[in-house]
Amino acid sequence: LAEGGFDSFRLKVGGLVKNPVELSLADLDRLGEVEHITMHHCIQGWSGIAKWGGIPMQAIIEVVQPKPEAKVVAFFSFGEALYGGPYYDTQSLENVQKPQCLLAPLRLRIENQLGYKMVKWIERIEFIESEKSLGKGEGGKNEDDEYFDLLPNI
Repeated sequence: LAEGGFDSFRLKVGGLVKNPVELSLADLDRLGEVEHITMHHCIQGWSGIAKWGGIPMQAIIEVVQPKPEAKVVAFFSFGEALYGGPYYDTQSLENVQKPQCLLAPLRLRIENQLGYKMVKWIERIEFIESEKSLGKGEGGKNEDDEYFDLLPNI
């Protein structure tokens, strides 16, 4: 994708939505960008302050219009998980609607969670009823393989 300037990239957003879409980077840019300066907390014990810009997840939610049964949003990565298989993680629909939740194209920023919940190299997003329907049902690849907490709120 990088070699082609990401021209062929399409972010697939679907699942329990009224309007599934495939968005190019130009489409995402048209949704509008905001910036936040926040403190990032890593599970490895370090913290740092940074400015991030991206599309509010709320803008994507308004485009796809989740169905009432959609309670969880799953983010799937192009990248591999530490113990094999595609990396993914989930967030509650309620949490991704907060203003601090940004899609910095191809990366989730959700500043009330630890870093492993911020999926990089996002290939697709799916709105689902429950995290129990994915993997081992723990809410993400790290939760499945390493017993991390589903909600590492800061």
